[in-house]
Amino acid sequence: MKLSFLGAARQVTGSMYLLELEDDYRILIDCGSDMERSSSNGQTAPAVTHPGFFPFEASSINLVLLTHAHVDHSGNLPNLYREGYEGQILCTEPTFALTNVLLKDAASLNQKRINDLNASKKQRVKERQLQLQKDLYLDKQVRESMENVVPIAFNRKFRVADGVDVTFIPAGHLLGAAHILINIVEGGVRKSICFSGDIGRKNYPLLVDPAPVPPVDYLICESTYGNRLHDNHLSPEDTLADIIQRTCIDMPGRLIIPSFSVGRTQALLYTLNRLYTERNFPPIKVFSDSPMAFESSKIYMQHVRMLNTEAREFYKENETLFDFENFQFLESSKASKAVSNYNEPCIIISSSGMVQGGRVEYHVAENISNPYATILIIGYCAEGTLGWRLLNGQQTLSIKGKDHQVLANIEKIDVFSGHGDRNDLINFVGMQSPDTLKSIFLVHGEFESMESFRDTLAEEGFPQVIIPKKGETYEL
Repeated sequence: MKLSFLGAARQVTGSMYLLELEDDYRILIDCGSDMERSSSNGQTAPAVTHPGFFPFEASSINLVLLTHAHVDHSGNLPNLYREGYEGQILCTEPTFALTNVLLKDAASLNQKRINDLNASKKQRVKERQLQLQKDLYLDKQVRESMENVVPIAFNRKFRVADGVDVTFIPAGHLLGAAHILINIVEGGVRKSICFSGDIGRKNYPLLVDPAPVPPVDYLICESTYGNRLHDNHLSPEDTLADIIQRTCIDMPGRLIIPSFSVGRTQALLYTLNRLYTERNFPPIKVFSDSPMAFESSKIYMQHVRMLNTEAREFYKENETLFDFENFQFLESSKASKAVSNYNEPCIIISSSGMVQGGRVEYHVAENISNPYATILIIGYCAEGTLGWRLLNGQQTLSIKGKDHQVLANIEKIDVFSGHGDRNDLINFVGMQSPDTLKSIFLVHGEFESMESFRDTLAEEGFPQVIIPKKGETYEL
């Protein structure tokens, strides 16, 4: 069989891998959006050999396997169907539900971009609009994609073709996220390969711990935190309690938390609920300003049985995970803007997590020059984003064409990061035997992180580590 690395190779986003078996059966693992503008790792992108959106004929794919819902793993599924794919998507039930929310949101944004260009009278803008209509999927393509999803239970072997079966193993990281184990018999020889997806953390709010993976021949492993450890040593509750005490009670002031709507916001709200319910924390007003977070939270509530023991027991006792005193979801943009007139100490949680796009830009603009406000960054911010510039101490920021002096306090924590750190990754790989594991392929990370993790794995007794370039194919 052959394995091609078509995305998330020497970069973080765009996960997509093509597994080709001897009987011409082709499996695509993930089909994510590439959210990075350029790469600085020295690799040269391969020439596109197919005139469509993908470097292959979409109709030639027999099956798609999806590790989890985040758009850097799922975001190009509608384009795959638009280009001629007619098969099924296998994933877990929560991944199906969350992917549907994320792709519908992306389609809505795509439609808005096209409408904005339609309103222009400039010819060059009209030409750009025609190109966008060719490149951007809309709600119709999302519906077509989701109609072909087949939900698969965790830890149950599922036969997909003669001599081929797949198993979805809990990965933590996000509700429904999975490691995907594929067992294949070719020419009477049994081979096994595991795609890690994104590896979660132990004891993360709401989510189960990553489950062990049985011995395999080949391992495709993410490496986002391959060269570093998480900074915070306190629990999420203690970390958040300390920040709220300093920023909303001792000062008192306003706490702005940019947060991704799917996964991160639910972890935050659940942690706040526990603080108010179990520690009698002062009932400071909390606003969640994201319609997508509202929809995602409902999906978490529908799948309580798949959460960790602590969350299930909390739900059993309190009959809710996210609803608590002084908490409010802001559904309309009018309600969102009205929060700027709320003069008491409060917490505003809004997307996106990198402070790039979404309603959070408005909240940051309204509070960035307020010395009594704190902007708390709780995750990775790509270079060039507003979040990245805040973390790098930029004193003046332009938001929607207007310059703002940075007088607010800027803080960062990573206790809510859904990715396992270097030690978690070592533990994941360490479940394999160096004597029987033929190759490890590192993906989904910055090149420096991959190189560092490769060296770490060599010290741990795993010398057979490969860092593939985008477009490279390996015979397995």
